[in-house]
Amino acid sequence: MSKQAGIPARLAAVELLSIVLDDNEPLEIGLQNSSNFDDLADSDRAFAHLLVKSCLRHLGEIDTAIEQFLNKPIPEKANRVRHILRIGATQLIVLKTAPHAAVDTSVRLAKGTRLAGFSGLINAVLRRISELETLEAEDAARRSTPDWLFESWAKEYGAETAADIAIAHLSEPCLDLTVRRSPSEFAEKVGGRLLPTGSIRLESASNVTAIDGFQEGEWWVQDAAAALPAQLVREPSGKVVYDLCAAPGGKAAQLFSAGAQVTAVDRSEKRLEIMRRNLERLGMSIELHCADVISWRPEKLADAVLLDAPCSATGTIRRHPDITLLKSLADVRRLAKLQLELIHAAAKLVRPGGHLVYAVCSLQPDESQRVVNKFLLNNDQFKRDPVTAVEVENISEFITPAGDIRTLPSHWKEWGGLDGFFAARLKRSTRS
Repeated sequence: MSKQAGIPARLAAVELLSIVLDDNEPLEIGLQNSSNFDDLADSDRAFAHLLVKSCLRHLGEIDTAIEQFLNKPIPEKANRVRHILRIGATQLIVLKTAPHAAVDTSVRLAKGTRLAGFSGLINAVLRRISELETLEAEDAARRSTPDWLFESWAKEYGAETAADIAIAHLSEPCLDLTVRRSPSEFAEKVGGRLLPTGSIRLESASNVTAIDGFQEGEWWVQDAAAALPAQLVREPSGKVVYDLCAAPGGKAAQLFSAGAQVTAVDRSEKRLEIMRRNLERLGMSIELHCADVISWRPEKLADAVLLDAPCSATGTIRRHPDITLLKSLADVRRLAKLQLELIHAAAKLVRPGGHLVYAVCSLQPDESQRVVNKFLLNNDQFKRDPVTAVEVENISEFITPAGDIRTLPSHWKEWGGLDGFFAARLKRSTRS
């Protein structure tokens, strides 16, 4: 990144922070709508993105550092000053930028604007922050995790595991790929690591379209945990499989590659259009329907149905750190009600003797096993078909006592972690 581009990149980061923290919009929406960000060169765009994501991951820690050096609150009308301080503090605390560079560029963000009067404050606060000692990882993680989230994880998984999850959220995740064939050969070709479950892991990639095999449709981006639910469909070759809430299409692509006759359903035409483009690159012909799963009625029942239900996505906080700021306990409860409706609707599409796989990328028990348990209490035609460790390469830590899959961001530390995912496999009785 050039010195000339340094200020525009930081200005874009400040704008993106405002979109998330002031407008309560997801970062992905900000990235699409920010003209400042869009106008940057590729390298500067990557730096601005890194700044914002790092800030959001460590926001509690950063805000605590800022607050201790403020003599009085920053006026709400000057909230941009707080964002400038946050971007400056992110460079000092997280990215370990040289203090003179972090302080100087932050001051320059205010000079020449209506916030020029705050230049001295920005300079003084950031210089004090540059003298702070680094927090222990557990303390930093706890300060940046909302109480309601941490307490829910501690109750479900234990306090030690909850702390490990929060620590895992501080790190940028690796990039995982699912390949159509010969994963070991492909891993060697792209310099990646072949994970035990078959995914290819790259440490990083600033431009995924430049990865070998992109144009040829040899692979698609998919976290290793997200690749597990589709693997629960028993002997998919030749079977009719409905993939519900399917976009952007990674699981449908897995099932198609395994020989299934896949029909994919999603209620969002915009997301389906993304899925169409993905499938076109992969050279896959999958029947797509834009419909509400609750009211969709196909002509015949499926051998297997995969429902990847809408959820709070707390299992993907490593990739989307704004989730901790935008989601609430009320959202989890609202989504749990929808998920119960969806699983009941999905069950009606399964033939006698067929399977239903329910999955969510959430760490919250209200959205995972409790949805399945409530469904089973009110539907005697289905029962759990427990997943065994053999099905996930003998990784027993992924299997719950009930026989469901439950991955956590703190799992697989030696491999760099993975997203939090839940999946349960249910079998319908052969009685019609």
